[in-house]
Amino acid sequence: MKKTGAQILWESLVREGVTCVFGYPGGAILPAYDAMLDYPIRHILVRHEQGATHMADGFARATGSVGVAVATSGPGATNMVTGIATAMMDSSPIVCITGQVGSKLIGSDAFQETDITGITLPITKHNYLVSRPDEVARMVREAFYVARSGRPGPVLLDITKDAQQSSCEFEWPPEPKLTGYRPNHWPSTSDLERAAELVRAAKRPVILAGHGILLSGAMDVVHRFAEHAHIPVAMTLLGLGGFPASHPLNLGMMGMHGEAWVNTAIQEADLLLAFGMRFDDRVTGNLKTYAPHARKVHIEIDPAEINKNVKVDVGLVGDLRDVLEELLPYIDACDRTEWTEHISHLKGDSAVRDIQNLPDNGHLYAAHVIHDIWKTTNGEAIVVTDVGQHQMWEAQYYHHERPRTLITSGGLGTMGFALPAAIGAKVGRPDAEVWVVVGDGGFQMTMAELATIAQENIDINVAIINNGYLGMVRQWQEFFYERRYAATPLVNPDFAKLAEAFGLKGARVRSRAEVVPAVQAARESEGTSVIDFQVEQEDSVFPMVPAGADLDAMIRRPSAIVETGADV
Repeated sequence: MKKTGAQILWESLVREGVTCVFGYPGGAILPAYDAMLDYPIRHILVRHEQGATHMADGFARATGSVGVAVATSGPGATNMVTGIATAMMDSSPIVCITGQVGSKLIGSDAFQETDITGITLPITKHNYLVSRPDEVARMVREAFYVARSGRPGPVLLDITKDAQQSSCEFEWPPEPKLTGYRPNHWPSTSDLERAAELVRAAKRPVILAGHGILLSGAMDVVHRFAEHAHIPVAMTLLGLGGFPASHPLNLGMMGMHGEAWVNTAIQEADLLLAFGMRFDDRVTGNLKTYAPHARKVHIEIDPAEINKNVKVDVGLVGDLRDVLEELLPYIDACDRTEWTEHISHLKGDSAVRDIQNLPDNGHLYAAHVIHDIWKTTNGEAIVVTDVGQHQMWEAQYYHHERPRTLITSGGLGTMGFALPAAIGAKVGRPDAEVWVVVGDGGFQMTMAELATIAQENIDINVAIINNGYLGMVRQWQEFFYERRYAATPLVNPDFAKLAEAFGLKGARVRSRAEVVPAVQAARESEGTSVIDFQVEQEDSVFPMVPAGADLDAMIRRPSAIVETGADV
């Protein structure tokens, strides 16, 4: 039976299991939008194409399935670039579909023509220019296969308008076999034995648990591995939730804003077991002094990551879950109590310095807000954060027990990510409680998506950590630029009234006593609530490893709440 390219597109998406897409129509994608009405796929109308990509990304991270975003040619397509790059850096499987001008107009600078495949070449796993209807089904199938296989990532399909309008016989192609694309790898037995020997000999090992745990579904085997070999587990930002926060072997987050004892343990370790992480510079600090006493084993699905930033003794390339299942029988049970007790000793007075344990001075701090949201939601919510200080406080004070409950932009550090990504997460997990934790700066980058929330009846809650600054940049200016606050103070709108203007509920909180009642009220009411938490303006995130410094050369938390500008 003959179908148009537009019909074949939706027919193919249905066969790939797609039930929802996020998009914004325009001239070059209109044939596809017209055909969409005849297919059982929910369309979420966004207010900006960047939002569509973040929603697809949030959907993918919350569900583990491929998220889909749709836009027209030219500016519609280029508005997707930030979201595509965000997904690329964090290995998030999304497929972006863009309309393109007619084939005969390509290269003529036609209205709203942009070479989006050229633009996105370095920030996609692969992209396609589709110019004939008989190419649509095959390329959709390949796009989903590439996006979800191996190391996941974004794929773009740019479909010309005439390819959408023309017709051909529809045939659903067989499973793709792509020349030169080898997503599946497997380590040799000798490498597994070498890795096991290093584990066997180690006295002070540490597991570095990254995003790959969640992407490969390796939570259970990591759990068994850590307990069997009695090895403490340090987490990357994107790895949080991959190992229960309450587990005695969980050290917490490592790196620039990781706890002091975690970074010190890594520096003192004699073996690092890197599980599905890529030795990002925010994790390692100064590479020349990073874990100087440690042998290193790196398990990673992408062979390009092995020895890229940190030279390792054994690199095991393959899916983390499969490799660990294969490696675990080689590992001897072991008691490393002396090492774990030493790490406990390293914690020292950190608990005393924690702001939760310091006397209440009557001021509201962001850490208080995050802690109280965690307590009030019983740690059960999916939290979607933006980028900046609030992101680090969330990582420190919302203790994630389960995977896919923290969604955040790690690699690219994309401000404006949180609100649209949370919409995608809620669409993908409608039964889950979803909270947005966002700064006042990042919120204003994509706050137009409040209209999407209102139109689509999305039920999430938004906590704006409002300190009147671009907080993390201000902190760097305070620490490293002699408090010269260039272009970081913000004059903000009334966020509560703004929410009400979109038909949502708005609230404002200025004291610690008001936090829990406001969070409870938001949870108990239907629809989306936006809470403006007006916190201390010049609060800073501690500990902090200055960029490029040695991992254990960190600025510790102050031993008391200090007034602005006091020596820390």
